[in-house]
Formats: sequence, C-alpha cells, structure tokens
Amino acid sequence: MIQRSLYPILLKHIPEKECTILIGARQTGKSTLLKQLQDALKKNGETVVLLNLERKDILLELNQSPENVLRYFPSKEARNYLLIDEIQYLQDPTNFLKLLYDEYAPNLKIIATGSSAFYIDSQFKDSLAGRKKIFELPTLDFEEFLYFKNQETLLREFKSLKHGTKQKSTSEQQLWTALDEYINYGGYPAIVLENKVAAKIERLQEIRDSFVKRDILEAGITDETKFYKLMILLASQIGSLVNINELANTLGLTHGATENYLYVLRKCFHIELVKPFFSNVRKELVKMPKIYFNDLGLRNVLVNYFSPIEHRADKGPLLENYVYRSLSDQQSRDSIKFWRTADGNEVDFVLEENNEQGKAIEVKFNEVEANSKKYKKFTEIYPDYPIQFFSWRGKRLYI
Repeated sequence: MIQRSLYPILLKHIPEKECTILIGARQTGKSTLLKQLQDALKKNGETVVLLNLERKDILLELNQSPENVLRYFPSKEARNYLLIDEIQYLQDPTNFLKLLYDEYAPNLKIIATGSSAFYIDSQFKDSLAGRKKIFELPTLDFEEFLYFKNQETLLREFKSLKHGTKQKSTSEQQLWTALDEYINYGGYPAIVLENKVAAKIERLQEIRDSFVKRDILEAGITDETKFYKLMILLASQIGSLVNINELANTLGLTHGATENYLYVLRKCFHIELVKPFFSNVRKELVKMPKIYFNDLGLRNVLVNYFSPIEHRADKGPLLENYVYRSLSDQQSRDSIKFWRTADGNEVDFVLEENNEQGKAIEVKFNEVEANSKKYKKFTEIYPDYPIQFFSWRGKRLYI
C-alpha cells in the first residue's frame, strides 16, 4: 500500500504518551493513514480498536460517556491503542480526550483524525495543553505526486536536482511535464491515481460539490450560494491582495460574514492568507493579505480551467501559487510573507529565518523577466534577504 511521507513521522510518535491528532482537508487520505497505522500496530501484536464516528451508533455511545470506549478492550491494564476517525463529530472532543488522557494515559494511547479544523480550534481548548500533538496532512506535494504515480526514476532525479547533487538531468523534460499535470489537477490522492483527464476532473467536481458542501454545513454557513461564489472569486485572484470590503460588497454580505467565510475556508485547509512583510509590525497588522489555495486542483475546478500551463492566461499566478504551496510544505506558514510598497515595488515571498535574516523569492513565468535590478529598493532596505528567482523551465526546477 502506498504510504504518505507523514506515515513514518506518525509511527515514530505512537510511543509518546500524548494523543496523536491528525488533521487536514477531506479526501487527503487521513482515514487510509489511520488504517495503515492500525495494520502496523496489529502486526506488532498490539491491541488496537479503530472507531469511525460517522457510524451513528458508535457516536451516540461515546457521547454518552468517553469511558464507553473501554468496553471495546479486553483489559484496562494492558497497553491499548484507540484509533478514532472523524473525532470532530463528538459533542465535546476536548472533554473526551482530556478525561481519557488524565485517567488512562499510561495504558491507553489515542490516535485520532479530524477534518474541519475550525471545530478542533473551537473545542480543543487550553485544557489539552501537553496532552496532544497535532499533525497536518495536506494533499500530496510534488515528490509524493511522483511517488504515487510510480515514477520512482523521476523522483530520484528530482531529489538530486533539489539537493544539488546534480545540476542537469536528461529527465528534465519529463519532470516539467509531470509538474504541469500536478499544477493542473493538484494533489488529492484519488485524483493523482486517476489516469484519464476526464476522470480527474469528475473527481475534482465531486470534491467541490460534495465534500466542500459538508464543510459548509458543519460550519453552520446558511447561504451556500454566496459561500461558493466567494470561493470562485478567491480562485480567480490567487496571488492578489484580499480586500474584504470589496468582497463583501460584491457578494452582498456583511464585513463580518465575509471574514467568517474566509475563516472557515482557512480552517478547512482550502486557502491561506499570507501577511505582508514589514520591519514595522504595526504596519504589517493593518495591510491586506494575499490569497493562495492549498491545492491547485480544487482551485482550477472552481474556475473550470484546465490546460497546459504555457497556454494559460493565468500561468503567472498559477506558478506563484505552486511556489507558495512548495514553501508551505517546507516551513511554517507564518514565516512566509510578501513585500509590497504603495508605489508598486513588490517581492512575491519573503521568508523569515532568524535574527532578522532570511531570503526572498520572486516568481516570473519567463526567466528573461527575472532582473535583479528591479528589486534594488528591497535589497537596499533588507540586505540580509537575498533574492532568488523561480521561473517555468528556468534554472530552478525546485523550491
């Protein structure tokens, strides 16, 4: 069975006393990963129980009392492993985990998944501090994409280029072709494993229409139509500033409702809002953020646009969004920012590392447009943030 890169990290955390919580968007493979962990534990002779809280009978039983889970285990004294799928369906997941951890942690290890992170945010209160460790499972990154496509030779070549052990590769054309597919259809595992384009688009439409709808319902959103319209608007302006007042006026929503919709989209792992970079933190707090999607397949199905990237009108923003996704897989999202001045000077990404040092990345679809002289003002103000360039078919295949 194909394993995600997060699998060995989760496996390593299992011996730890604290609860292992796996979160992420729907259809990223959390349930599959949970079953793989179950198989690994059983193979080692451990006592394992996997409960899916989409089953109403089990949900009712656990809502009555968290200690009802103990009925599933032959002994309370032995080391037991409780795996729970979709823990956000519990009435009070915080109390559930806290009680079981405080009373039974030496002999009961809990591993749980949850989809809608806004539920987890609102209910996993401070009382769980020190009792849980949260892991996020995004859609596939490009390396996992190659692995899922059974392109192991290409994956080795990509890693060699990425780590600098190779400067050139005879497989580079194949890598750009694979990256084009990834940028068009994204990294949802089921879509990646589909070979036919029509089937990929159909599955993406299902995620857009069915699974995102579940996010809407569980978030308590009452105007589904306006929520979808907001998603389409955001999808059409990736890499651009988000003006909440403008969005609210366009959709006929209040400022507060628009902010709430954006909050839900972020907490369901669909979008990210990147803050501006300033040496003056007060300025940073009042400037508009930029919008990116965590999966480009979902973004493209919202605008209904699938085509080779070189032929697309939106190729620049699309490539920029890919670079954002690559960066967010490597470091904290909070450390990824952008720089823009009132007179039009701009740098796509500024990465804060330490001691007011880092690096900047500018994305240009055509390599000839990557002219460092255009960024003189930034480099003068921030000399400790050298600029790197990324372009399609350029020298930097990776980030």
